[in-house]
Amino acid sequence: MNHLPLIIKREYLTKVKNKSFIVMTILSPIIMIALIAVVAYLSNLNNEKIRVISILDESGLVKNIFKDSGNVHYDLLEGVSLDSAKDIVNETTNYGLLHIENIKNIDSVSNHIKFYSKESPSLTLISDLERKLEKAFTNLKIQEAGIDISKIEASKVNINIGQENFSGKQSSKMDSVIKLIFGCAAGYLLFMFIIIYGNMIMRSVIEEKTSRIIEVIISSVKPVQLMLGKIFGTSLAGITQFVIWVVFGGLLMTIVSLVLGISLVDSSMPQQELIEMASDKGTEFYFESFKQALSNMPLINLIVAFVFFFVVGYLLYSSLYAAIGAAVDNETDTQQFMLPILMPLILAVYIGIFTVIEDPHGTVSTVFSYIPFTSPVVMLMRIPFGVPIWQQVLSLLILIGTFMLTVWFAAKIYRVGILMYGKKPSYKELLKWIKY
Repeated sequence: MNHLPLIIKREYLTKVKNKSFIVMTILSPIIMIALIAVVAYLSNLNNEKIRVISILDESGLVKNIFKDSGNVHYDLLEGVSLDSAKDIVNETTNYGLLHIENIKNIDSVSNHIKFYSKESPSLTLISDLERKLEKAFTNLKIQEAGIDISKIEASKVNINIGQENFSGKQSSKMDSVIKLIFGCAAGYLLFMFIIIYGNMIMRSVIEEKTSRIIEVIISSVKPVQLMLGKIFGTSLAGITQFVIWVVFGGLLMTIVSLVLGISLVDSSMPQQELIEMASDKGTEFYFESFKQALSNMPLINLIVAFVFFFVVGYLLYSSLYAAIGAAVDNETDTQQFMLPILMPLILAVYIGIFTVIEDPHGTVSTVFSYIPFTSPVVMLMRIPFGVPIWQQVLSLLILIGTFMLTVWFAAKIYRVGILMYGKKPSYKELLKWIKY
């Protein structure tokens, strides 16, 4: 009799009714959104904070370049010494003092400019000041050479290279950005899902083995059915938890954004950078590029491929986690077996980030998108860049075949390991168990 559906149901209900599972399902999105909200709120406060910088330009060459911006105001000091300027800044709430000496040789300008502050200054602020000064002194050198700056500015040409394949399909740099985001998100999501819920399967097997419940269960159930039931049941519980996290987290994010009046998404990019991007080519340009990039994405192919590679890739690694759980008596003993499982995952993420994104159709990217222990991550990162359907199908078939073979090996280890107690197995013993 096939008891697999009953085992899946039992594993699923056992997991979702567990108090710790319920508590973490509710608390995890609350904690995560709370942390994001705190960071966003503090970032918002930081962006709204007005910084007053005192400028003492003894050279008189660049004092006119300092114009007040959104959160940075400049206080020009004249007719005072450096010591007096320091005292003025110390007695006020000004952020710092920028001192420019009376420079004779512009080539050595970097040795004659200093920023004084009570605390370590903002890296962004210092970089902004450096850009302003570099541009100003560069223009001064150009003028000294007798060159008309206005003609140089008028001669500048902005280039935006259009991209189009030989069939006439247009794309842009924004396409690569969107593909990069999707590929990294898909690969990272699978990586974290395997780590979190693979460990859950392993712990479940260890708990039943140490409690000796397993001896009663296998008297009426085949070990391979029990293993697959644990894998599928725990996977469904994990998917349930993940869906709740997404829905509940999305609602919390919306509520927090409305209540606090802050954006939890855009808080990571400084306002100054947004202003510069908009002033360069305009927000409409970026919005149109974003829409064009989304329209160029093979969305149906991405969704279908994501589901298949995600599910089969997770099941492949889950069977290995279940086999490890059956081979040991406690989680401490699992450490010697975890490295061979984690290494392919880490390698896949490394290849995806440093190789696929730079050369998605290169030899390394293509080869590792066929190797079953790396293909779920690498292929998901390659697909947004355009992978022929036959390559996707071939990679998926190899992955499914490897999963079936892995389940067969894992079942043999599982069959022997669940009844073994009090001994820490070695790789040599695991090979013997497979031969039984």
